[in-house]
Amino acid sequence: MFVSLLRKIRLKLALNNPRRANQKGDHQYAQGKKPGDGPPDLEQIWRDFNARLTAFFGQKNRPDSGGGGLRPDMKGAGITVGAIAVIALLIWLVSGAFIVQEGQTGVVLTFGKYSHTTLPGFNWRWPYPFQTDETVNVSQVRTVEVGYRTSVKNKEGRESLMLTDDENIIDIQFAVQYKLKDPRAWLFNNREPEEALRQVAESAIREIVGRSKMDFVLYEGREKVAYDVQRLMQQILDRYASGAQITNVTMQGVQPPEQVQAAFDDAVKAGQDRERQKNEGEAYANDVIPKARGAAFRLMQEAEAYRSLVTDNAVGNASRFRQVLTEYQKAPGVTRDRMYLETMQQIFASASKVMIDTKTGSNLLYLPLDKLIAQTAANDAAAAAAKAATAAAVAPPLSAVLPADALQALEAVRQHDSRSRDNSRERESR
Repeated sequence: MFVSLLRKIRLKLALNNPRRANQKGDHQYAQGKKPGDGPPDLEQIWRDFNARLTAFFGQKNRPDSGGGGLRPDMKGAGITVGAIAVIALLIWLVSGAFIVQEGQTGVVLTFGKYSHTTLPGFNWRWPYPFQTDETVNVSQVRTVEVGYRTSVKNKEGRESLMLTDDENIIDIQFAVQYKLKDPRAWLFNNREPEEALRQVAESAIREIVGRSKMDFVLYEGREKVAYDVQRLMQQILDRYASGAQITNVTMQGVQPPEQVQAAFDDAVKAGQDRERQKNEGEAYANDVIPKARGAAFRLMQEAEAYRSLVTDNAVGNASRFRQVLTEYQKAPGVTRDRMYLETMQQIFASASKVMIDTKTGSNLLYLPLDKLIAQTAANDAAAAAAKAATAAAVAPPLSAVLPADALQALEAVRQHDSRSRDNSRERESR
């Protein structure tokens, strides 16, 4: 397009200046070329253009010296100025083109006022001074630091120190991450939006911490405080129509002020010691109290069993006494004999030695039942060892071993035992 335009300008200049056209033709003939053959000579066109501008502006009021100077040609000068204006207009129109990258949004302003929003890609607007454009990155995660700058060590005491609900001072540093959800609101609704967002974050954290206890903020409540700050900040920013979307609130540092850090550490250690001793006491109590309760329950059960035993025995004895009384009222003699025999049976069952007072003599008769039982057991063992001999052998009668008085006493005991068994059978049958 520019080559054709320059060609037209050259032709116009050649037509409007016969002398220069003749010179050009002579030059072409000198090289063996005919006029109009071959591409245009751009250097010659540029020299002609400079010569005409010089003639029009510099030699306009000079007298013509011998016909050697160039006279101003108003028509050719107008064509030249028009061509320059067209080129300048094209350049001015091209300056209105702009490209928006992926993840960004273009905002077009008309005389400084919002006009429209463009999508990523190639876009065009009216050039300056009619319209301007601003590019906003809506996919970038931005960060605002509150209480520090760049590093936690670079603290901002004016922002980080705040008062808790229990009237303690706490030092907090945190970071707020956000994205832009409305570029127009971010650019035009608030002056210095990043500073406004930092002030909103500071206000929100002070409100949340002011409603919380110091121990809650320092230990178990960090995540809760961060969540509440994020929610409150989003509410305030939406009310201000800031165009920002809070994505995360991160607690970087939560601690007491440096001036009281040592005293606070001592208090924390004392609290930990108290909790440790309390836990030890509870562990000891959990070990001793169940044992004491078990021992007390065992003693109560033993006492209850003893009480039941004594009571039942007393009730049984009383019932037996009433039954014996009833039988005694019916047959006193028989009842006395039975009671005597039962008593003697109990005594002889646990006695191994018996002393018998005989009526025929004045001496007491000693009956060694233990030795008799031992001798009988030895004889039984010998009989078992002898097997066949023991089976054939007959035990010697007691008459061969004991005297006549001992045999009488033993017979009396046997008769007493048989009568006791008979009486027992009679009671059972009744």
